[in-house]
Amino acid sequence: MIDLKRQTNLRHAIEQFYFAYRAFTDRADKVLEQKGLGRVHHRILYFVAHNPDVTVNKLLAILGVSKQALNAPLRQLIEMKLIAVKIAERDKRVKQLSLTTTGQKLENQLTSLQMQHLDTAFTVAGSKAETGWIKVMAALTENQTE
Repeated sequence: MIDLKRQTNLRHAIEQFYFAYRAFTDRADKVLEQKGLGRVHHRILYFVAHNPDVTVNKLLAILGVSKQALNAPLRQLIEMKLIAVKIAERDKRVKQLSLTTTGQKLENQLTSLQMQHLDTAFTVAGSKAETGWIKVMAALTENQTE
């Protein structure tokens, strides 16, 4: 059992995590909203940008979502000509995804806003805090199924 003082500290950490995530996503959300898009679209754009010629199955694994959850937002991004689809040379059944020039510009705009936000926070908190934050985020990711 976690003692009362530790519980209080952990509850504060949970609250800070929620508030930080809201602040972290706010500016990008506003840009997305102007285009009729949401956070799921941003995640798709981000991981397609940083995984060249990613397959649909690989993207599903990265995002940890079902085909059904990915289908509508991915289709919307393709229809908006933000993502291009090509058939893999090695296997004609496999679709590979990449960003179009317009998709690259949007993804860069969104990611730049978030990078600026993190850069400011890390500058204020210091390099030791940045290193600690990265370790905490990795530990949270590694322990997600427990």
